[in-house]
Amino acid sequence: MNWWWLIGGVLLIEGLMPLIFTQAWRQTFEKLLQLKDGQIRFIGFLSAAVGLFILWLNR
Repeated sequence: MNWWWLIGGVLLIEGLMPLIFTQAWRQTFEKLLQLKDGQIRFIGFLSAAVGLFILWLNR
């Protein structure tokens, strides 16, 4: 799979959320701003680990 397709797909999904679910997206973003740095880093770590696992499964 071409990396540009992957990046484009991520941007498409990321862009659809605020487009379709504007109010829910805003509320979620406000909740994220209340999290501590460690909590945000943990969420980032989990996201990266899941992404890496998915890529590993599709090798």
